[in-house]
Amino acid sequence: MANPAAVEHAGHSEPGEMSATVEHDAAHGAGHAAPVAFGIVGPAAWVSLAMLVFIGILVWKKVPGLIVGGLDTKIAEIRKQLEEAKTLRAEAEALRKEYADKIANAEKDAAAMLDHAKVEAEQIVAKAEADSEAMIARRQKMAEDKIAAAERGAVDELRAKAASAAAAAARGLISEKHDAAADRKLVDEAISAI
Repeated sequence: MANPAAVEHAGHSEPGEMSATVEHDAAHGAGHAAPVAFGIVGPAAWVSLAMLVFIGILVWKKVPGLIVGGLDTKIAEIRKQLEEAKTLRAEAEALRKEYADKIANAEKDAAAMLDHAKVEAEQIVAKAEADSEAMIARRQKMAEDKIAAAERGAVDELRAKAASAAAAAARGLISEKHDAAADRKLVDEAISAI
């Protein structure tokens, strides 16, 4: 419901004009009166004035400088931490690369050692085979020499026994079939041959 005074006042105004009270009633609803100090200072002006005083006190106490200084300090700390992180990352990358190189070198060294060990093992096996063949050949030759010596000894012994047996048999035959007349005949033949 509209304020009767406002309606009465609105009826006396020129067409197209609205009074300040009607505008205020329309904005804040009928029946509430807005506080006004000194006839010109309204609520918006009080809030603006309070904000200006608050901002003035903050500037007077150098609060923006403290805030900016604190923020600058934080920014400097963050930059320092970022630089440390970059340095640590670079060091970590260098260490990673170093260890990767060491691992690659260790793998190459292990492969080279394995190849070298294989070559040495093959050489040792080949030398052992050659040595065993040479030793077998030496022992075979020694055995053959012993067998040949034993054969020669046996042959010599058989010859000696055969010669002894032949001489004994010849002696026996000569003594049986040869008498003094046969001896004379042989001596005479030998003398006549001279």
